[in-house]
Amino acid sequence: MSEVLTAASVTRRFAPRITLGDRIAAALGAKVDRRPVQAVTDVSLAVRKGETLGLVGESGCGKSTLGRMLAGILPPSAGEIRLHGAAPMRGRHKTTTRIQTVFQDPYASLNPRIRIGEAIAEGPVAHGLVTRAAAPAMVADWLRRVGLDPAYATRFPHQFSGGQRQRVAIARALAMQPEVLVCDEPVASLDVSIQAQILNLFLDLRQELGLTCLFISHDLSVVRHVSDRVAVMYLGRIVEIGEAGRIYAAPRHPYTQGLLASVPKLVLSGDPAASFRPIPGELPSPLSPPAGCAFHPRCAKATDLCRQERPPLSPREDGTLVACHHA
Repeated sequence: MSEVLTAASVTRRFAPRITLGDRIAAALGAKVDRRPVQAVTDVSLAVRKGETLGLVGESGCGKSTLGRMLAGILPPSAGEIRLHGAAPMRGRHKTTTRIQTVFQDPYASLNPRIRIGEAIAEGPVAHGLVTRAAAPAMVADWLRRVGLDPAYATRFPHQFSGGQRQRVAIARALAMQPEVLVCDEPVASLDVSIQAQILNLFLDLRQELGLTCLFISHDLSVVRHVSDRVAVMYLGRIVEIGEAGRIYAAPRHPYTQGLLASVPKLVLSGDPAASFRPIPGELPSPLSPPAGCAFHPRCAKATDLCRQERPPLSPREDGTLVACHHA
């Protein structure tokens, strides 16, 4: 299967910015940490044609930053991102029509002063994908595809529910006729019943259009439902990646095992092994990541080797890539 979107040794560093809180703290004599934040560190992955690659991890691990780099919204500080193996994409590239993003908060991603019909048509018209005269028919078609009445084109975002706004956001992204869709927590802000509707819509459109997708979420059950392969991220690095069925059935990295064990379950048998088991400790600060394997302060299997040497992401016999000395 050919690779559509690839990232090689991608790193994203955020320079420190002076905030109002920093100014107040400095005025009170407090010490302000001004070190740069390494949000994504040396990540390499590939998204295959027609597949959905799920990206999971705790909040603050760098998932959204990686997704925005792959979409061309943020430039990488180092490394290369390629679409179909072409020249590396840097900053604002000319392939934005081929990669689109659906964001977590549909209300924040839609301009409250623009009617949704205009929001859907704006990009395709600007990039010459459709004429202004043909735009209303195109908008009506996409509203039907996402399950909305075409008459809603004249409404503003505040006149919709959260689920309806996310359908509008999906229509706006797909109206650009992208090859790759980056979905950044697209159902996290919705009720569970609405989540199911949006996920089913996503699966139907993916099959109909043959989309290649990166699906970012912290909800493991959602990722399992929509993904062909899963990449697990911890403190800015990929620690395990493989076929979704293998990852969920037999996770190899201790962090992946901890994530799956921490999902609440309905237990009727009274088996203590099936009960809720949260990962001990907290995600370390990216300002001062631990030496060696970043997960070792929270890992029951950690040894001196783990504390001193960072394990590479290397292949295993089942085709999974794992960054662990003992997996």
